[in-house]
Amino acid sequence: MFKLVIFDIDDTLCLTEEVAFRGENEVAVSMGFPPMSRETHQKNWGMPLKDAIVDRVPGINVDEFMNRIEKVIEDYVSRGILDSIIKENLGVLDKLKKSGKKLVIVTSRSFAETKHLLHQSHPLSKTVEAFYHRGNLQYLKPDPRVFNQAFTKFGVGAKECVYVGDSINDAIAAKDAGMHFIAVLESGLRTKEDFAGQKVDFFAAKFTDIADYILNFI
Repeated sequence: MFKLVIFDIDDTLCLTEEVAFRGENEVAVSMGFPPMSRETHQKNWGMPLKDAIVDRVPGINVDEFMNRIEKVIEDYVSRGILDSIIKENLGVLDKLKKSGKKLVIVTSRSFAETKHLLHQSHPLSKTVEAFYHRGNLQYLKPDPRVFNQAFTKFGVGAKECVYVGDSINDAIAAKDAGMHFIAVLESGLRTKEDFAGQKVDFFAAKFTDIADYILNFI
């Protein structure tokens, strides 16, 4: 039985790659750079943005970009474009919490990219008990130590935990930590074949498919 369920955000709890692509290009063009292709964006999708943007837009001033993207994020969030978690996915979190599971988020996003999700008015505040991001983590995925703070806080061992994510780095981090791993394929960015060579305990076509697997795991 799982005691702790840890979630990624992007293309797991909510679908974000396409929206992020639009926002990053909006900033890049405003800084005088040509827009990146979708293929370029997806190539290193899942990396921390501050690191990824160097490859996506060569020559860009990273600090200026990060300052500008923060304003775009605020605008997109206020318009309901970014990080809109559908009620069905929130329902899964509620169901897992009511069953006695502890719920945690571990993401490579920065604080600026996540602060709107941390607000007490956000629906996640009702179910998620700890939120780890680039600003309060000692390690980042795929380093398996990225989960150590959650293990310590909730007094659990790796075998009692499952990580729900969508990327190869998610799978590597979870398995190297000794955890179970669920791969969510809802975004269409990855297929089962992309995880060849990685140990995946369950493939979920949609996020909502994870509930039965987690609740029935012995």
